[in-house]
Amino acid sequence: MTATESLQARLRALLLERSVRRGDFVLASGRKSAFYIDARRTTMAGEGLAVVGALGVAALERRGWKPRAIGGLTLGADPVAYAIALAGKIDAFTVRKKPKEHGTGRRIEGCFERGYAVVIVEDVVTTGASALEAIGAVTAEGGRILGVLAVVDREEGGRPAIESAGYALEVLTSARELGLDAAGR
Repeated sequence: MTATESLQARLRALLLERSVRRGDFVLASGRKSAFYIDARRTTMAGEGLAVVGALGVAALERRGWKPRAIGGLTLGADPVAYAIALAGKIDAFTVRKKPKEHGTGRRIEGCFERGYAVVIVEDVVTTGASALEAIGAVTAEGGRILGVLAVVDREEGGRPAIESAGYALEVLTSARELGLDAAGR
């Protein structure tokens, strides 16, 4: 088993131990689901940050993406961006859900400037709406999107939505790889 395969196995174990819940849930998309993945319980844990950071850097290298900064829509994307930023010595930023009403009035906070090549990150991709919202905010401010990187793809339409908008999606794992299906098994 390679180092990357070992880290991928550990990520899946952490997600199953800390983040996957079974039951009846309504997702942010409004869809009902027999399982919920609260990836923040993994991505905000010390070991999870280390694993996501290392796997994220490996994914960027595999894709040939060389971002100046990495970030996404707060709150789920924040620990993912910070973990990869630390591991890869890349700048990070946060996209607010709405522009700040005081101070600079910015929607994008942190290390972002017009013209930067960036990767948008997500904790969990379901429909792709959050990633696409972050892409819209970043491109409106003059950023150039290299692609989208997510910790988990629920495999419920997010990939086609992101790809049909013209962006590649790289994921660290998927619902299927976690042994989950629409029935929550």
